[in-house]
Amino acid sequence: VEVVGAEYCDLLKNPDFSGLFFAGHIANWEIVPLAGTRRGLNVHIVYRRANNPFFDTLVQKGRKPLGAVLFPKGSEGVKDIMRALKRGENLAMLVDQKMNDGISVPFLGRQAMTAPALAELAPKNNCPIVPARVERLKGTSFRVTFYPPLEKPNTGDRKSDILAIMTEVNQQLGNWIKARPEQWLWVHNRWPD
Repeated sequence: VEVVGAEYCDLLKNPDFSGLFFAGHIANWEIVPLAGTRRGLNVHIVYRRANNPFFDTLVQKGRKPLGAVLFPKGSEGVKDIMRALKRGENLAMLVDQKMNDGISVPFLGRQAMTAPALAELAPKNNCPIVPARVERLKGTSFRVTFYPPLEKPNTGDRKSDILAIMTEVNQQLGNWIKARPEQWLWVHNRWPD
């Protein structure tokens, strides 16, 4: 695994604040938190529980070597997520999933219902947002690229700031997908009519 932009990952080693990594279901996305933990960070994962409890147990078991706590998304995991952020721990989130009760944000040229949690958590907890991209290269070779933290607007209009952050997030994800569309895994209709 080749790591590019490690200095942006290392910014989150500061014990005075937590950080948020975001990625999408691109290439071997599980490498993102592993790249962080290998650099000495405490990185936990926010994930969607599988509908099948037996499969969910397998997923959790498979992720155990990452050394991360798995926080289920939504109301089930929010208290634990907030406690982890208050302790100065970092979270990794995959943010390319459709969320029916999310907010409408441009994504790949069309409006898409998008989970706003990343943009809600960051300002509230003064967390940098670090984009993280995985690319499958040749064979079993991968590249993880950490990018500079996103600028977080602070206009005083919370809804507008959340929309601006998630618009930037979706733009970044869209650029990665357009560059390597064969590496994006998506199995449901992100843009229902």
